[in-house]
This record gives sequence, C-alpha cells and structure tokens, in this order.
Amino acid sequence: MTTDHIRYDVLARDALRGVLKHVLSDAAEHGLPGEHHFYITFLSKAEGVKLSPRLLSQYPQEMTVILQHQFWDLVVTDDRFEVGLSFNGIPERLVIPFSAIKSFFDPSVQFGLQFEPVDTPAAETETPVETLPPAAVAETPAETDEPVKQGEGAEVVRLDRFRKK
Repeated sequence: MTTDHIRYDVLARDALRGVLKHVLSDAAEHGLPGEHHFYITFLSKAEGVKLSPRLLSQYPQEMTVILQHQFWDLVVTDDRFEVGLSFNGIPERLVIPFSAIKSFFDPSVQFGLQFEPVDTPAAETETPVETLPPAAVAETPAETDEPVKQGEGAEVVRLDRFRKK
C-alpha cells in the first residue's frame, strides 16, 4: 500500500475539530441560538482534562456534559474549552481539551461528530456522523445539568421532553 505523505486523515481530523471549536467559540461570544444545545462526551482521564476529584470518581472513564440553559463562563482556546456547570447544585469548572472529546451532538438539528480516542491506533481517523448511538442521547435531569453516564443503563428518551414549552 502507498504511504500517505500528505496525511489526509490528520487534515480531516483537524478540520472536524475546527467545526467544534468554531461552534463553541460562537456560543461563548453570542450564546446558543434558537433551540441549539450540545451534548459533549469526553475521556475523563485524558491529558489536560481538569475535573474535581468528586466528578472524576463518579465518571472515571468518560463523561457527557450538556451545554444548554445552565452553564457559564464558556472560554474557548486553540486546544481546549473551559466551562462552568452545576452538578447536583454544586458549581464546577471543567477544562476539556479538544483532543479528549469523543463525540459532539446537537439534537436540535440532529448533527453530530464522533472522534476516535487519541490514544488508539485509529486516533487519526475521526468520522462525521448524522446521529450518535442512542446511548449518547440519554435521559438527564434537566434541572441539575447532571452528566450522562453512557453504558450505565441510560434510558433513551425523546428530546422534546427537555425543550421549554
């Protein structure tokens, strides 16, 4: 097989992460437009991730956060984003490098991106997806912004349940 000296896989990965960075930067500057909101799943122990010991003990492998109504101080840099969220009434500051993100989903328009973990051989190939597996859109108490633990008996629900009426 011919060697890919151009590294199209790396170019595609960086372009997809650029979409994520652009969307979060826009949300940081202008807020979330319309019904848009984001489910972001990331590896809890990836290099550069900063979580409180309490959250890390609850989500030792991966964690999904929802950016919708109750988040604050969203800051986006070239390699990460930082955000304030409340978990069971306790405010937390999270730092999440883009390289730690496994998936991004905006259920308002059924748009998602899925990324391979950085520490696997397939890490150079991220693939855009129309929708994520059902576990990625699991039930979350809307009032508390409680993160979703994927694969832990999460119930798939209709997204309309979370919209303000």
